[in-house]
Amino acid sequence: MRPIRVLVAKPGLDGHDRGAKVIARALRDAGMEVIYTGLRQTPEQIVASAIQEDVDVIAMSILSGAHNHLLPKVADLLKSEEVNDILIIGGGVIPEDDIPGLKEKGIAEIFTPGTPTSVTIDFIRENIKKDLA
Repeated sequence: MRPIRVLVAKPGLDGHDRGAKVIARALRDAGMEVIYTGLRQTPEQIVASAIQEDVDVIAMSILSGAHNHLLPKVADLLKSEEVNDILIIGGGVIPEDDIPGLKEKGIAEIFTPGTPTSVTIDFIRENIKKDLA
């Protein structure tokens, strides 16, 4: 069985990537293959990278406050490309009140600051959409 492939992305103009690097390392340590796109990625760049790299998961970290626009945009672009087998998760400083709306728009889960990395790892393993055989 091949490892789970995760694209870790920082959408928008947010210049802080410490959290993204922490989660990338934790996922790698858990045996996942991680592709980190770097800072200031557009939703279009994130989707293109996810398709090109044939990832199982897109994990986006956002602190800029633009989560209600950028995260659903990634989900919408994947749908327009007819890609339905990539799990989309988000993390960062996202108000609790915004989380239900993000989930309605295709983000499977939101992880806020202080969430143990083991919770994120378990969620990915339990909710992966692709058959990795």
